[in-house]
This record gives sequence, C-alpha cells and structure tokens, in this order.
Amino acid sequence: MTTVNAFAATEPGGPLTPFTYELGPIGDQDVDIDVQHCGVCHSDLSMLGNDWGFTQYPFVPGHEVAGVVAATGDQVTHVEVGDRVGLGWHAGYCMTCDQCLGGHHNTCAGASGTIVGRHGGFADRVRAQAAAVVKLPDDLDARSAGPLLCGGITVFNPLVQTGLSPTARVGVIGIGGLGHMALKFMNAWGCEVTAFTSSDSKRQEALDLGAHDTINSRDPEAIAAAAGRFDLILSTVNVKLDWNGYLGTLRPRGRLHLVGAVTEPLDLQVFPMLMGQLSVSSSPTGSPATIATMLDFAARHAIAPQTEHFPMNQVNEAMAHLEAGKARYRIVLDRD
Repeated sequence: MTTVNAFAATEPGGPLTPFTYELGPIGDQDVDIDVQHCGVCHSDLSMLGNDWGFTQYPFVPGHEVAGVVAATGDQVTHVEVGDRVGLGWHAGYCMTCDQCLGGHHNTCAGASGTIVGRHGGFADRVRAQAAAVVKLPDDLDARSAGPLLCGGITVFNPLVQTGLSPTARVGVIGIGGLGHMALKFMNAWGCEVTAFTSSDSKRQEALDLGAHDTINSRDPEAIAAAAGRFDLILSTVNVKLDWNGYLGTLRPRGRLHLVGAVTEPLDLQVFPMLMGQLSVSSSPTGSPATIATMLDFAARHAIAPQTEHFPMNQVNEAMAHLEAGKARYRIVLDRD
C-alpha cells in the first residue's frame, strides 16, 4: 500500500488541511505520478465550494499535474517509470464508446474527472488511467507545464476543432488565465490577433503576449468599428456580454466560440447570423492526442503560460490569491 500525503477540504469552501489516504494495488492500466508541480485552476475553486453540486468530501483539488511516473500497471506501454508526464482534467475514459473509438475521448460520457469522485494533484502522488497521462516533451519546462494541461488545451483545442487557417484574423475576449495563452498560441499559429480587454493597463501586456492590436471591450463604438473584421472570436470570459455586438465584428462564415462557462442564456439575434452564415459554438478540454499535439506545439514555439509559484504547503494562500483575482496569470504549486 502507498500512503499519499495531500491537502483536502472537509466541507464546501473549507480550508485545505493535511490529509493522508492509501492507494490500493495499482490497476493493469493505471499510472501513479509523483507530483512535482500542480497548477491551480478556477475550476478547483468551483469544486472546492461545490458550486456545481457534485463535489465529494474530503476533497483534494488539483488537475494540472506535472510530475514523474512512479509506477505503472502491467498493461501500460506508452510511459514508463521515470518519464516526465502530465495529467489534466480527465483521469480516465471508458475506451469503448464511439467518442473514445473515434479519438474524441474528451467528449466521452463515461470520462472520469481527476478531481470528480477521486483525489487530485494537491498531493505528493496521484493515480490515473494510462490513457489520460501524456508524456511531456523533453524541452518543455515542467514548472510551467501544468496550466497547459487544462487552461492551455481549452484554448488550443478550438484551433484544431475549427480547422483555423493560419492566415485567419482572430479576436480574443478576456486576457486572463485562459486568454493570455490564447494570444500566444494564435500568434504562433500564424493568425492576426486582436485582444479585447476591459483594462487599458493590459493593452501593452496584451501586445507583449502576442496580440497585434487591442480593442477596448467596454467601448461599444470601438467594437462597432470592427464590423466584419474577424474570422473567429474566442471568448474566455464567464460573464454576460453584448454577444450581438461581437457577432457584428465577424466576417461572413465567421464563428464566435465560447470556452468561458457563461451560465446565463445567450441573447442572439438570428437574422444577422442567417445572412452572414455565422456560427456560435463551444468546446471542452481536448483529447489526449490533442493535448500531446499542443505540448509539442508549445515546446516548438517556446510557449509557456505566465505563472506565479507557491510552495505546496501554502495552498490556501494560493487559492485565496486566485479567488481575489490577483493571479497573473496562472498559479502553480511546487512540491515542497
């Protein structure tokens, strides 16, 4: 039996305190990962507070894991002990449904979340199904790799799923934990990139991150002046906006793609969409194959999230820093 030292909450919104549990015998298709670094995602906060109604306590957050393989099951072949690996939102899949068999594991109805009904990566070890574990490229820095495995793939997956042209003109709404990585990926993809930001103080920072231009998202006239400009707009925010105003900035056959979890219904005017053959779509995290592609792309183009680091034993301070909106732009816990 392996004893895992973790940090867990025992009630919604409660503090994360030291917690130990025992891992049973490793399954034939499982991988145990010695956690070296773990990103702190806003989804960890949502799960901590049971905002989505399915958190189980004691709850160990952490689904942006970068570490080293400590043990493998007998049937695991693509990674071995000592390999540097990553683990994101999903810790396993059914492997038999049409989605899994078609390579779309991220939309498997039977997928298991790394922090849903199981203990996550705010710990010294985490276990997952081998299919969900992705090898890190040799020249990718493990210290900053964690946020790529959730936030990074969330904004990279639409580039793949929409077949985005490298000559496309794209806009990114919200330059934060997701949006700043979107700017980097889209710039390296070859696109002309515009950042929609509500903060004048972020204008130069957005340009430094990869944007070629910025638009004040609080200025309706500035948005209207961009009419017919973009092939794709990627929204990373979780608040209601004037979606029809943004649709007006799309070129014919353009797309508004949402990766921010907006909880309010979208108020859309269909006639302009019909006349311009516009689309509105969304997507979750990516499949293991797409995650591997993203990691290779990030390594090739030296793309890394902008991170702040806390030691693992300061997990509550890190969570409070994120909840206060002070993160610039992703937080990573480093193993003590």
